[in-house]
Amino acid sequence: MNDYLLLIHDDLPPGTTTADEAWGAYFAKLRSAGVFDGGSSIGDGVCLSKSGQPPAIARHLTGFIRLRAASLEAAKALVAGNPVYEAGGTVELRELPRD
Repeated sequence: MNDYLLLIHDDLPPGTTTADEAWGAYFAKLRSAGVFDGGSSIGDGVCLSKSGQPPAIARHLTGFIRLRAASLEAAKALVAGNPVYEAGGTVELRELPRD
């Protein structure tokens, strides 16, 4: 199994929200499939650099979910039911390589 991050963007269409019940159902689906490995909303922070002025933090990222899947294609299938994705917002799927 490979590890993936599903990054949640803050770009829902205007006037669109996600219901707590939808999130509960989505997390229950991931847990029952045995692929959920944690997650959280993302709060404020800073970028740091020893060698100059760092950029501002990426304010469009509002949360993450850590998933386990056999492949990128299998991980993509796990996006179905995500409340942000289903409402027309963006989610970003990134593999966590084992360096």
